[in-house]
Amino acid sequence: MRQTRLMTKRARSLRRKLTDAERKLWYALRAHRLAGLSFRRQAPCGPFIADFLCAEAWLVVEVDGATHSTEEEIAYDRRRDEWFAANGYRLLRVTNSEIYRSLDGVCETIVSAAHPRFSTHT
Repeated sequence: MRQTRLMTKRARSLRRKLTDAERKLWYALRAHRLAGLSFRRQAPCGPFIADFLCAEAWLVVEVDGATHSTEEEIAYDRRRDEWFAANGYRLLRVTNSEIYRSLDGVCETIVSAAHPRFSTHT
């Protein structure tokens, strides 16, 4: 799917407005710091914008805060999850509180989720 200008503009805007939890995780992911993996933040991916995308491992990491609790938000997240799965991506959801409580644990989970994918997509 071709990326639209509107999607690019929205992704740029989201990059400038990272939440504190996203900023903390991004510091751990950026510049190949986590096991040499390459991540992009607020990356357009199909009709959605992934919080963090590791294209080489076909992994999307979504950071969920308090805004993922209403029926409508849960339904939207379900549609996103289904789209990513149908298009070969593994989706990993982490919460703000997990990042604040145990960033090292979140990073270990991300590495575990990413490395098995290398053998199937490279």
